[in-house]
Amino acid sequence: MASISVQYKHLAPNTQSAYKQLFVKGTRLRARVLYGCHLSEEEPRTVEEIAADYKLPIEAVQEAITYCQSNPPELLEDYRREAALVEAARSSGQDGTKHLAPEEFARVRREAGAP
Repeated sequence: MASISVQYKHLAPNTQSAYKQLFVKGTRLRARVLYGCHLSEEEPRTVEEIAADYKLPIEAVQEAITYCQSNPPELLEDYRREAALVEAARSSGQDGTKHLAPEEFARVRREAGAP
């Protein structure tokens, strides 16, 4: 089965980030953040409201929502890595701080598939 590659006008990877999901081009804003605003249980926002809030084109917000709704593998990889870090933090921290030591943080990230 051939892989389908989608080209986005407003979204691209951010090589400076540990996140694999796409970002709004030229920003540090992850597509998932915009999608979360749209789905918020407390105060769901319309595409137009999100675009105005973040000073983005409506098309960029629509692309971010469509991208996240497609359940891209890199987004799922980010979720797994974050969940592994949260779990490791919960189970560590004898002093009650629940912070991971840098080497433990790096180990968890490696095991979760981060570079």
